[in-house]
Amino acid sequence: MTRPLALAAAVTLALAACNGQAPESQSPEPKAETAAVTPAASENPLLVASTLPFQAPPFDKIKDADYMPAFEEGMKQHLAEMRQIADNPEPATFDNTIVAMEKSGETLGRVARVFFGLVQADTNDARQKIQEEIAPKLAAHQDEINLDPKLFERVKAIYDQRDKLDLDPVQKRLVERDYDDLVRAGAQLSDADKATMRKLNVEESSLSTKFHTMLVAAAAKGAVVVDDKAKLDGLSEGDLAAAAQDAKARKLDGKWLFALQNTTQQPVLASLKDRDLRAKILDASETRTEHNDENDTRKTIQRLAQLRAQKAKLLGYDTFAAYQLGDQMAKTPANALKLLTDTVPAATAKARSEIAEMQKVIDAQNGGFKLAASDWDFYAEQVRKAQYDLDEAQIRPYFELDNVLQNGVFFAANQLYGISFKERKDIPVYNPDVRVFEVFDKDGSSLALFYTDYYKRDSKSGGAWMDVFVDQNGLTGTKPVVYNVANFTKPAPGQPALLSFDDVTTMFHEFGHALHGMFSDVKYPSISGTSTSRDFVEFPSQFNEHWATDPKVFANYAKHYETGEPMPQALVDKIKKSRTFNQGYATTEYLSAALLDMAWHTLPADAPLQDVDKFEADALKRFKVDLPEVPPRYRTSYFDHIWGGGYSAGYYAYFWSEVLDDDAFEWFKEHGGMTAENGQVFRDKILSRGNTVDLATLYRDFRGKDPSVEPLLESRGLK
Repeated sequence: MTRPLALAAAVTLALAACNGQAPESQSPEPKAETAAVTPAASENPLLVASTLPFQAPPFDKIKDADYMPAFEEGMKQHLAEMRQIADNPEPATFDNTIVAMEKSGETLGRVARVFFGLVQADTNDARQKIQEEIAPKLAAHQDEINLDPKLFERVKAIYDQRDKLDLDPVQKRLVERDYDDLVRAGAQLSDADKATMRKLNVEESSLSTKFHTMLVAAAAKGAVVVDDKAKLDGLSEGDLAAAAQDAKARKLDGKWLFALQNTTQQPVLASLKDRDLRAKILDASETRTEHNDENDTRKTIQRLAQLRAQKAKLLGYDTFAAYQLGDQMAKTPANALKLLTDTVPAATAKARSEIAEMQKVIDAQNGGFKLAASDWDFYAEQVRKAQYDLDEAQIRPYFELDNVLQNGVFFAANQLYGISFKERKDIPVYNPDVRVFEVFDKDGSSLALFYTDYYKRDSKSGGAWMDVFVDQNGLTGTKPVVYNVANFTKPAPGQPALLSFDDVTTMFHEFGHALHGMFSDVKYPSISGTSTSRDFVEFPSQFNEHWATDPKVFANYAKHYETGEPMPQALVDKIKKSRTFNQGYATTEYLSAALLDMAWHTLPADAPLQDVDKFEADALKRFKVDLPEVPPRYRTSYFDHIWGGGYSAGYYAYFWSEVLDDDAFEWFKEHGGMTAENGQVFRDKILSRGNTVDLATLYRDFRGKDPSVEPLLESRGLK
């Protein structure tokens, strides 16, 4: 996924049409006047464009104390720029209004991209305090712009004349997006309703930030510590060393620590033989934010759901989901729900058949118990070994992280798009784990900077994501500075970083997002790169996953970390054969989470506060996904995507995008697979276009038809 937008949510809309660089003389209109920067402020590295290559952030110079003054100055400048646009006595034109908005907010955009990037990937107490203080201020700043009647009047004047003006299709698209965004933000509300909207937005922003802060703290606190090595039977030496290292980092020498990843299931459960410890770890995961302490998120969730429903009603929508999906490809909650619920019978049927297979193993071993959710991964591994003769421990030595990156992810991009990579050691980073690569286009010109930050740490949010420190901007010529973040287990010193195949797939996925950002070739920054609908933005990333198993690519990176020998063909065949293994579980846990999201966000505004646990149980039962052996991928209380992130009423988007990505891969297969010619078509028609065209039309222009769901069902083994 792209970076969880939880912490940037207050900024995202405020900068929706103005996240570009400094105003430049692109039109006859004068530049917006900005507030003068004081001498003290001029020493703040965030208040001036970086002199590093690609304007990369000078992390070696930025101090935590710089952020709040930079935010304050950035908001001050941005508001002055927007007021000058709104107060312009000249009639509204595309240049003096729409383009001027695109050029505004240089400082605020720069500060926000750096700060929210760091607060997600490498937070600390100071950054969390800044985040809590700035979130409501940014929400108020956003409303100051979005609810300005004079600004809306100018945008509406252009919108009303758009068919008569000499606008090219992209300019017309931008005008329509700006108008729709302001309407959806409440520009047409009465003054009284605008005042209500401001209060709702500030409270929602504060609570979303609070939720995320509590979740990060709860996840760290919920880590399971083991002091008896005998209980860790089944773990590899590498896993033991990493757990010991994690414990040592918390001054728990002589013990082993298992940090919680963001999902319900935890990777260690596939190997641990101790059933009680497995149950303890899963319980720690499922209840991480449900201990009636300072990190219990349930009251915050109750109010967030209520706030969002009230905001939707104020804007004329029956539910928050109806509001959110109005500008998405799905258009309505009914369409999104249909895709999800239509898949439930096949997914749960397959999950039940998987349960039956694992129960046979338990019974054959005289286990004397029924399979529980905490047993799933452990016995799934045994079934996989029996059915496919495939052992995860056999696979990992062939997936060393740097080799996967250089000879897998980068190699595939080179084969498809002709781009190449050179590591830069001269560009400062925010954490020693971070690496920087310069990306060169096929003609040898510099295309982008790419940062990687792959290892788990307590200061990092869970999951994996992509975002940018610098946007591609055709008005100013700035090139993208893109980053990928993940949470792979960091090996002990001297040990190799060996990945599971799921981890490998994650690397390809997030790099698909990176390509979407790198290849952006759009004049107007607010519709460049990954600035698309939620149910389209996952399409390029999920599509890129397909190349992880392409024979040419796989052979280039699946090599033993000690010998350099390629993975034996017999083992390769086993991986391919097992690709639909456990898909009943994987699909059902995803559907459960997506349906929970829709259940929460289809509550009407007059619904009473919900008991979180009861609401969740009732929703899972109503949608027929209440399998006790298959808990949701995220339970309500730690579902950061929807409460702290940008996927509220949007978690269905992964499935919607998967329909697109599997269908698009069919096009590649029909046209000869991995070729530079095919890559160029995909780059030209999808990856470079941002949000410059209606996205359904954009896909049809590439594919020649609407997408079919059949390839998705086949790839998941659900047909």
